[in-house]
Amino acid sequence: MTKREIFVEFVVQGNVVKATAIDPASGMEASIVGPANAGQVVLAEAARRKLEYVMKKKS
Repeated sequence: MTKREIFVEFVVQGNVVKATAIDPASGMEASIVGPANAGQVVLAEAARRKLEYVMKKKS
């Protein structure tokens, strides 16, 4: 997959964080939930990988 701009949104709910990766070109989203003490870089990378998986599956 070619490099493209991806937005990542974090929502903290108690001791968990929901990270949502969004492809602005297609509007597709993918979310993961992880522990709040995990680093944002780790959560963002996991959400990005899930988004890539979902996008490949849809194509």
